[in-house]
Amino acid sequence: MTVRKLDSTLVLRLIAGLLIAGALALCGCALKDYPQSTLHPHSDYAESIQRLLETLVFWVVVIFVLVEGVLIWTVVRFRSRPGAPEPKPVHGNTTLEVAWTIAPALILAFVAVPTVLTIFKTQGRPPDGAMPVRVVGHQWWWEFQYPEYNITTASELHVPVGRPVAVSLETADVIHSFWFPAVGGKRDVVPSRVNHMWFTAGSLGEFPGQCAELCGISHANMRAKLIVSKPEDFQAWVAAQQSPPVEPDSTSLAGKGKQVFLEVGCVACHTIQGISPGIIGPNLTHFGSRGSIAGATYLNNDDNLGKWLANPQARKPGATMLNLGLNPDQIAALVAYLQSLK
Repeated sequence: MTVRKLDSTLVLRLIAGLLIAGALALCGCALKDYPQSTLHPHSDYAESIQRLLETLVFWVVVIFVLVEGVLIWTVVRFRSRPGAPEPKPVHGNTTLEVAWTIAPALILAFVAVPTVLTIFKTQGRPPDGAMPVRVVGHQWWWEFQYPEYNITTASELHVPVGRPVAVSLETADVIHSFWFPAVGGKRDVVPSRVNHMWFTAGSLGEFPGQCAELCGISHANMRAKLIVSKPEDFQAWVAAQQSPPVEPDSTSLAGKGKQVFLEVGCVACHTIQGISPGIIGPNLTHFGSRGSIAGATYLNNDDNLGKWLANPQARKPGATMLNLGLNPDQIAALVAYLQSLK
């Protein structure tokens, strides 16, 4: 009777454990939007990696089922039974030894061949006609330069759908890692070295990215956005970026903001075409057209921009943006001026 009670208690505990494990597993499969998931590819580069992952997972599952099946069969078939004689020792089995030598070699071949083919495909030269983009990592923001169009922007990478993009990667300071999960794998950005990658975006939309290499106190705030648009929309964006910045009315709040920009020292760090040549911080020529600020950490709106200008380090620890001690009137004028730069 006691044995039966113990057995039933053990069974109940096992069932409860399985139910809890199942609930936890289902929590991991919740139907939510995970924009940085690598399992939803939106480029040829990402699709190559996804196909490799699916191939490897298939063979891993096959191997797991076979090994576990043989193990369970062996445990059941050769379990100890009352009155059974002691098993005879076996010294060597040539067939088994050959089999367990060949099997791992075949498994490695199944893994190595598609892996090497994918490496060659993703590391190859970009197709003819690819759009070059020079990416420079800074602590803690990304700079994007378009040599073909003579455009420099920050934090938001614009590309047309269907056209290959050839990315060259450099850093202005420490090691970073360039990563847009939706379109490609991580690629390190190393001092004194230029790394390369290329991809062709296959879906319209905005896709988040970030630095994937610990690079300082605000590493987690070194983000970016990939904006994939129709070719005609991309050309319209290019034309807007190539135009000079809007000149505000000197009597307006934006006009007063321009004077503040020139007087408090912003010109030493930031470029605005025809106004200031600074190269330390992001190019602000068309700042108002961007959807985010502070390395894509915050949405670009008047409130966030005002708080950023008032105390950059409080909004992004370790930021090289100086706290200029601006008063509320100066901040309001600067916000109006920067937002007018579209």
